[in-house]
Amino acid sequence: MSNVSYGRAAESEAVRHLQRAGYRVVARNVRARFGEIDVVAWDGRTLCFIEVKARSGPRFGLPEESLTAWKRRRLARLAQWYLQRNPGLGRARMRFDVLSLMQPAEDGDLARVRLIKGAFEVV
Repeated sequence: MSNVSYGRAAESEAVRHLQRAGYRVVARNVRARFGEIDVVAWDGRTLCFIEVKARSGPRFGLPEESLTAWKRRRLARLAQWYLQRNPGLGRARMRFDVLSLMQPAEDGDLARVRLIKGAFEVV
């Protein structure tokens, strides 16, 4: 499976997991010139900007460990950009979540799905 198709499959699995957890997905793959928001969804009255991280095996660590400070700052900037483009959301509570997917090396089934609510805060 190519990296692109693996990424798409992982993101689709992430959306299914979020929906089962009660999130209401409103946007996927929101692109700006300086990056992309994987998923925007409501968790109750909280607007969540969700970064999906997937790994095909444990060789390079847990997927969520790849969310560097630079990537967190970029996601915060993207969230501000998204709020500016959708002015009715300006007063919404917001949160940054990470959905981590780990796949074992031998087969295609996901071994681990972890939703980290409030994975980081913007200062």
